[in-house]
Amino acid sequence: MAEINKYTDTLKKYKTDLKDADIAEKVEEIISKKFAQNDNREVYKRLYSCIDLTSLNATDTREDIWKFTEKVNGQDGASDLANVAAICVYPNFIETVKEALTADVKIASVAGGFPSSQTFTEVKIAETALAVASGADEIDIVLNLGFFMDENYEELSEEIDEIKHACREAKLKVILETGALKSARNIMKASLLALYSGADFIKTSTGKGYEGASLEAAYVMCTAIREYTAKTGRKVGFKASGGISTTADAVKYYTIVKEVLGEEYLNNEYFRIGASRLADNLLDSIKE
Repeated sequence: MAEINKYTDTLKKYKTDLKDADIAEKVEEIISKKFAQNDNREVYKRLYSCIDLTSLNATDTREDIWKFTEKVNGQDGASDLANVAAICVYPNFIETVKEALTADVKIASVAGGFPSSQTFTEVKIAETALAVASGADEIDIVLNLGFFMDENYEELSEEIDEIKHACREAKLKVILETGALKSARNIMKASLLALYSGADFIKTSTGKGYEGASLEAAYVMCTAIREYTAKTGRKVGFKASGGISTTADAVKYYTIVKEVLGEEYLNNEYFRIGASRLADNLLDSIKE
């Protein structure tokens, strides 16, 4: 019993009883007061360098992913604009990206039974290990929502810990699927458990089947990161993903990160946006 209690005891060290209305009010205040000062070309350029350019389609082919990668290669050194942070694909396309990639961009892969996370832990660990062996620098997995809803925090945390071990030197991003968690209270708890279990990043959404990222979820997750880092000294990143396509949307997430976590998080080491359409829109905004 004492072993199980270490997870609930960890949660008790933080304020998790958050009210959704309070969070919405804080987000509205931040955006209304701070958005305008971040809505400029320099921020657009920084945001572009924080993109995980993503192709996660059931219809993806090797040729599709090769062309997708070549597009990123074409941006490298083409201007004063830093390239995207990473290319994110399914595990079976990692080697294709690795063969095609000439730009200085990370290779990210989803793994661990993405997007549902409903498979054997052993399969998740094996898939992660294979993805890293194939050349992935970063792994994106989904937190086991079934364990979370059952308050089975021990199995949830131990699974993430084992997957983290399988990552070796690769960074681990844990997707909370905030559209399924819904409440600020649940999002805060899931954030803390993922961080406690070794996540290098916590990420909002898969973009598959549930509501994508929200500014309210971002605020809660960034608050969890700030409080966790204050207690442990371990600095971790935040990734927004799912439905972020316009320049204005991206600036809003940038504004939340800046106000909650500070300037030192406004780089691709600690801030990412998972996107497919956003990159072209940001490029258009930069040109304008």
